Amino acid sequence: MWTDVADLRDFYAGPLGRVTRTLVTRQIDALWGDLRGERVAGIGYATPYLSQYRETAERLLAFMPARQGVINWPSSGPSSSALVEEDDLPLTDAAVERVLLAHCLEHADFPEAVLKEASRVLAPGGRLIVIAPNRRGLWARVDNSPFGHGRPFSRTQLSALLKETGFSAAEWREALFVPPLNRFGLLRASAIFERAGNILPLMFGGVLVVEAQKQFLTAKPIRATERIRRRVPVLAPAAGARRVRMD
Repeated sequence: MWTDVADLRDFYAGPLGRVTRTLVTRQIDALWGDLRGERVAGIGYATPYLSQYRETAERLLAFMPARQGVINWPSSGPSSSALVEEDDLPLTDAAVERVLLAHCLEHADFPEAVLKEASRVLAPGGRLIVIAPNRRGLWARVDNSPFGHGRPFSRTQLSALLKETGFSAAEWREALFVPPLNRFGLLRASAIFERAGNILPLMFGGVLVVEAQKQFLTAKPIRATERIRRRVPVLAPAAGARRVRMD
């Protein structure tokens, strides 16, 4: 079941959502850096993480699945958001250099179809970031955040899914080591939790943040014998068949 777009908007407007935006954005920045002059598409509810690129990216597109709902984004100026089917985007092949998937893959009935569509709209060598609930993390076990809904993933599961759909996972990161509680003291200490989570082996982040690259697939070579055009038999009328004259 998809999380309603109004609930997603309200979550990111609250204190826990603001901390989430800050900590996850930090990981995205570390992977992508400056996207000046590039075309970027977000699928799902990616606007909290796309906003930082409004002044630098050549074009930003926010595609929101029909079963989730859509809101106007950004709040001022021309709208960059659209209501879509997540596995049938209104883009031509190789239309963008980057795709960001957030609050999408865990809800999709056919996540393979979503990733294949992302591969289609990515230019050769294009890069994808998937933000997904971590099966081993605490955030997937409580439902007071969007990451507590839908299907969480392990690294192994997500890696296999990416490989199956034509992506090669390049770098893995985790975020949201802080417990998902709206407590002022915990939220203020979120940076401490993040540093500890990246050092201690027994701490697991609430979300997986993986960057993957679209693979270059080579065409299967055609053997010489397969190039020979087969003769198509001409079917003659059966003996005794009556011809019908058309005047």
